Amino acid sequence: MIRSIAITGAGAGIGRATARAFLADGWEVTLIGRRADPLTETAAGHAARIIPCDVGDPAQVEAAFASLPRLDVLFNNAGISAPTAPIDEIPVDLWLEVSRTNITGMFLCARAAFGLMRRQTPRGGRIINNGSISAHVPRPGSAPYTMSKHAVTGLTRTLGLDGRAFDIACAQLDIGNALTDMAVGYTKGVAQADGVVRVEPAMDVDHVAKMVLHMASLPLEVNTPFVTIMARDMPYIGRG
Repeated sequence: MIRSIAITGAGAGIGRATARAFLADGWEVTLIGRRADPLTETAAGHAARIIPCDVGDPAQVEAAFASLPRLDVLFNNAGISAPTAPIDEIPVDLWLEVSRTNITGMFLCARAAFGLMRRQTPRGGRIINNGSISAHVPRPGSAPYTMSKHAVTGLTRTLGLDGRAFDIACAQLDIGNALTDMAVGYTKGVAQADGVVRVEPAMDVDHVAKMVLHMASLPLEVNTPFVTIMARDMPYIGRG
């Protein structure tokens, strides 16, 4: 039986790399993102279900997941960042934008996937939330993003508990310095806790895609609640 996965934020970066890894491995892949054109580019000629959807919009999310005949895995990946600034210099509208995608969007997609997984036959599935190193330790001036990723950890823990009764596993992948367009700044210099700007090591995003594929391929009686994958020498263990 061909397994199925839905990937949010599939139009670029980690979502695109992960989608292509699953397509190459023969999965039935649903690509979810704001715009159809980047999703089509991600598919690169492979057969994939393409669903334009704003993950922060409850009606759009409900419609997107209602169109799926079955769902074995959700890679709950969509997320945005915000410019670095002290909290009193961060516009409230920017905070609301980040929380709408990174918190509300994560909740809505997990909610829809959970409901589908508990009612399908055979029952069950796996939800993999995209966390971040920032779910553990912050970068300077990152209040909106760091708060949102701590919220993802709470979601992961709760779903991991609530999912047991319905054969649903929930895991979180905390990623550090995967080289995507959003993270290219690491190679140019990033402000550290001591105020110094330093270039940081980065890793190929394909390593992240392979890790998601590994996590998704585990039997449902096995879970990896929290996994960290990072460029080996990035400042994480010693951050701050």
